[in-house]
Amino acid sequence: MTPQDPTPLASIVLAAGKGTRMKSERAKVLHPLLGRPMLFYVLDALQEVQVERTVLVIGHEADQVRQVCGPAHRYAEQTVQRGTGHAVLTALPALEDFEGQVLILYGDMPLLTGAVLQELYAAHLASGDDLTVLTADAPELRDFGRIVRQPDGHVERIVEARDCDPAEYALKEVNLGAYCAKVGLLREFLPRIGSQNAQNEIYLTDLVALASAAGRPVGAVQTADLESSLGVNSRADLAQAGLVLNRRMLHRMMLDGVTVLDPASTWVEPGVRVGPDTEILPGTMLSGQTVIGTGCVLGPHARIVDSRVGDRVRIQHSVLLQAEVEDEATVGPFAYLRPDSRIGPGARVGDFVEIKNSVIGAGAKVPHLSYVGDADVGSRANIGCGTITCNYDGTAKHRTVIGEGAFIGSNTSLVAPVRIGAGAATGAGSVVVRDVPAGALVAGVPARPMRRRDDVCQSPDGQTPNRGEES
Repeated sequence: MTPQDPTPLASIVLAAGKGTRMKSERAKVLHPLLGRPMLFYVLDALQEVQVERTVLVIGHEADQVRQVCGPAHRYAEQTVQRGTGHAVLTALPALEDFEGQVLILYGDMPLLTGAVLQELYAAHLASGDDLTVLTADAPELRDFGRIVRQPDGHVERIVEARDCDPAEYALKEVNLGAYCAKVGLLREFLPRIGSQNAQNEIYLTDLVALASAAGRPVGAVQTADLESSLGVNSRADLAQAGLVLNRRMLHRMMLDGVTVLDPASTWVEPGVRVGPDTEILPGTMLSGQTVIGTGCVLGPHARIVDSRVGDRVRIQHSVLLQAEVEDEATVGPFAYLRPDSRIGPGARVGDFVEIKNSVIGAGAKVPHLSYVGDADVGSRANIGCGTITCNYDGTAKHRTVIGEGAFIGSNTSLVAPVRIGAGAATGAGSVVVRDVPAGALVAGVPARPMRRRDDVCQSPDGQTPNRGEES
């Protein structure tokens, strides 16, 4: 609603349809687009025009829709679906104490924007008409209803495409399916709409002819935003709407300073936030409430879900689920960070590494072919190739603690619960079943103490000997 105009505004959203062509038990309006039910996009657009209340007309899988949308809205249940006009009529009791204007929308039109609704609402108020229809000059939309106007420019009726005679079918102006009406008009004329048609249904479009014939002015506002007209009736429509929404999202990000090398292969959901100077390479998917810092390089082929990524991080060919990666760390290629993994600043997680419910300290390295689960890895520690934390004993999970600067040799098995002290080392192929003191060296199966690490860390020529570890 425009600040200068105090006219109250409500909305009715038709969300009762079964969506037969979706071939799904799920309510049609709840099918996801970029990780959110398509109905949410309609509700978001309504928030942009500041409606006072919204009535959702529900029917098929009504409880499912209530549960997903929550108590913030009013509901009207269309137990027997007798058409769109009947659906709006069902919603009127929820507006019995309301006086003002009403936006009427379909819940399966997720591409409608707040700007288009503002355009419709502003034109409706400016004209003083009792009912205003959103239309477009789009002869290519051959399946849409045609707008028949009176000589003075007001709308006389809407004719569905299948009912048009040749002259009507040749008309270029089509109905996009969004309306703004005085609530009094709805109360007066909706009960009068008949159902004398092949489907025996009450059509909302018949309200136009009925009001016009009674001398009540019906206007139309043409929009140039044809994308808003796309309704979702099939899985193919769903995919097309997803492409449009994703393109819009990427466009906003690029305007904010994010580089997207190939928008056609990049997928970013609306809850994602990406900092400037980050570069997103092809095949990358960012989902949920993911937050990405500045100056990162993501991809190619990275999937990041509900995760937080700091500044100047590099992630390639990897999957992150509810993980956190701090500044200047690197992940991948082919790493898998599972929930509650935290990678410290400057740390490295390399190829074919899986991390779960673990903290990898600052500057620590897990370069390749390792599993670290339920563990705390100290700063500057090095985990050799093939190392695993044996965190599950068949009944419960246990934790492994690896101290600062520890050196875990290749193919070490750390049988939790176990602690590796700061600066300690394990020999290649060791199976560690007992705690290792700080600075100690253990090796073998099971691992036994050798000389202290400080005694063997330098060879006669001053170089560190190779104990089979990887870096």
